[in-house]
Formats: sequence, C-alpha cells, structure tokens
Amino acid sequence: MYETMLITLDTTASDRTIIEHIKPLAALLHSHVVLLHVADGWAARQFGADAISPEVTHDQVYLEQVRMEFEEAGIPATAELAYGSPAEEIIRWVDAHPPDLIAMATHGHKFVAEIFLGETASRVQHRVSVPVLLLKVPKQE
Repeated sequence: MYETMLITLDTTASDRTIIEHIKPLAALLHSHVVLLHVADGWAARQFGADAISPEVTHDQVYLEQVRMEFEEAGIPATAELAYGSPAEEIIRWVDAHPPDLIAMATHGHKFVAEIFLGETASRVQHRVSVPVLLLKVPKQE
C-alpha cells in the first residue's frame, strides 16, 4: 500500500513524534522510508549543496543517525538533505519523486499564527497530490 514513505524532519525533538509513529507502520507494510530534512540557514540558502556550516554538518549527522535507527529496526531507509525554503523544497522533492505517503509532525499553530508563520505542513498538504499524514506534536508539560 505504502511502498515508499517520505518523512520530513526538522532536526528537533518533535521529530520523535513522527519517527515513533511511522517506524511500526513501515515495518508492518514493508515500506522503504525516505528521510528528508531541508537546511534553511543562511549558508544553506545561499550555497545549497556547496554550503559548509555547522548547521549543515549537524543536519547530515542527524539524518544519518535516524537512517541507521530505521535500518537497525529492519526498515530500509535513505536520507536526503535539501537546501532552501522547507515547504518549497519538500514540494519540489515530492514532485520529482512521488512517494506513496508523506508523514510530517505539526506543531498545531492556531489559524492566525499559521497564516503569518506559513506553517510548512499546511503549505505542503495543500500543494501535493499524495496522501499526507500529519501528527500533532504533544505539548511538553
């Protein structure tokens, strides 16, 4: 059903929400997981794949760690790093390599905040033609 699942990551603790939800689903369905993070710092936006910065290095290490976590669970996974505006780069990636499902964590901004912040998840879900699974990150107490 979902041969390829795209998981978008923002390299924060909120990623655990989507990772822990998708891991058993991907194992059950024998899916291939693609982990995608979009580096959006100054260097990443200016130099793209040629960017050299602590942020880009951190992102590469983080993606590899998460990829290995899936692999160790018996789930084939690849990791990709894109550069620029998160929503636009996710949409561009999906257009080029349509997955069967996109899985994203959302912070659940209220409507007004979403308009001003241009929430990535909302922008993506309205511009792609594949199913999008949005999981709200639980509030920390």
